[in-house]
Amino acid sequence: MDSFLIKGGTPLRGEVAISGAKNAALPIMAACLLTSQPCVIRRVPNLSDVRFMGQILNWLGAEVRFSDGNVRVEAKKIKGAGDYDLIRKMRGSFCIMGPLLGRLKRASVSLPGGCVIGARPINLHLKGFKSLGANVKTEGGYVHASAKRLTGGRIFLGGRAGSTVLGTANVLMAAVLAEGVTVIESAACEPEVVDLANFLNAMGAKICGAGGPTVTITGVSELRGAEHEVIPDRIEAATYAIAAAATNGQVLLRGARADHMHAVLDKLADSGVRLETSAEGLTVRRNGRLKSVDITTLPYAGFPTDVQAQMMALMALIPGISIITERIFEARFTHVSELARLGADIEIEGPSAIVKGGKPLSGAPVMASDLRASAALVIAGLAARGTTQVNRVYHLDRGYENMDIKLRQLGARVQRIEES
Repeated sequence: MDSFLIKGGTPLRGEVAISGAKNAALPIMAACLLTSQPCVIRRVPNLSDVRFMGQILNWLGAEVRFSDGNVRVEAKKIKGAGDYDLIRKMRGSFCIMGPLLGRLKRASVSLPGGCVIGARPINLHLKGFKSLGANVKTEGGYVHASAKRLTGGRIFLGGRAGSTVLGTANVLMAAVLAEGVTVIESAACEPEVVDLANFLNAMGAKICGAGGPTVTITGVSELRGAEHEVIPDRIEAATYAIAAAATNGQVLLRGARADHMHAVLDKLADSGVRLETSAEGLTVRRNGRLKSVDITTLPYAGFPTDVQAQMMALMALIPGISIITERIFEARFTHVSELARLGADIEIEGPSAIVKGGKPLSGAPVMASDLRASAALVIAGLAARGTTQVNRVYHLDRGYENMDIKLRQLGARVQRIEES
């Protein structure tokens, strides 16, 4: 397994191009199953998760071609069952269920895998499919759904931790080919859901209200092929913004959309980080001494859980006490013990982490446990004295395109150690 060898202490300076959003690209690729006509998706990040999705679509019978950040998908004839060995590798692959059910009126998909960050049940997905008239059962590690026809209905998708992003996407894709009108209440409001809805509308769907808690879908008989450009990855942009602040640097996040990052930018500004928006993107610079801030993760447009670990790494560097409360996933503090190996002083009390910041960090070998925890360890390593080795960076390769290369372009001393 590959690792990153990081020699810390160098401020990040320059500019970095923000890639397309993984969490938008995956369901958009899956949505191509809804039509037999070819679709072209632009600005698709070169990530292991994206390549896995390509393999899944290919296994289902679609022709998938990758070329210079573009993906062409043509799903003339497809089958309604997803392969276990592929789907178990990432949770996002379960979003093929909706389009398979919508187009074929039947689907058998294995239960998904992904990062170990706490329970992420699919009960709301299944509730949505049932509300559309599908018969759904789970057995042998697979979810089976079928219907003679899908009919619109009113569906409530609120859960214990708020709206479900993947569930909203899945039900949305099934509903576009259902008869009548479907209304999703407590729909996820994330920009990635809006991006999917925009793509589906370009295919001929009739979706109103995406980006708000109530989404209305008027079913159509068929969809056509379309072209679409994926939105910039707000989580990648937030990660590099935090890395710039942590290293006392100045970085232009080229292509970043500040309107998708209000909660993160608000907390960075509160801590003393200077932020400037322009036509080119977002410039982040350290403005002298920073101060600690408290954070609570919430569904969009609240502070994203996917940036919690990175902000914890920054707070560990800043004198003072900050309290970081995780309200989305109950097991998303696995990075705390590894940050402690670098010298961070953090205590866990229930759903909160109490960060006593300001102690200097020093390099050490650390182990990545999930995608965003990996990013936090990289940020800490960039700011630490000495050398940090972040092991198992295959997690990073799932969600950050060429992170080691991009960091080197900003002046970081990062080397990828390839292991067989």
